[in-house]
Amino acid sequence: MHEFGIAESILAAVEGRADGRRIRRARVQVGALLHVAEPSLNDAFSLVAEGTVAEGAHLDLVTVPVRLTCRACGDVSTSVDPYAVCPRCGDSDVDCEGGDDLVLESIQLAEATHVPGNSRGDRGDSEGSS
Repeated sequence: MHEFGIAESILAAVEGRADGRRIRRARVQVGALLHVAEPSLNDAFSLVAEGTVAEGAHLDLVTVPVRLTCRACGDVSTSVDPYAVCPRCGDSDVDCEGGDDLVLESIQLAEATHVPGNSRGDRGDSEGSS
């Protein structure tokens, strides 16, 4: 299950951006050529994230399509199926480009209940305090 290697890479990127803060969710772009199953990746991420700032965090995956260029008719298209045939002529002689991306798009931090040194908490005082 190659999802563990991918999960470890995502965890490293998440920890780097989190700067010690707890993570609730991460959005990741995954290329179609990586053949990632979202449930399997979330399971793997749960295991590798135990005891880290990302423990309990959920991954949202965005599949990045592969660009197909048909050698027979020249048609250019995209597909999330890396084994796709040309949608125009049905030929299987296609060149694939891209689709091997793995990009941490965003992270959602867990909400802080208290910010040290701020007597008003993390939301501030709407009437202002002195």
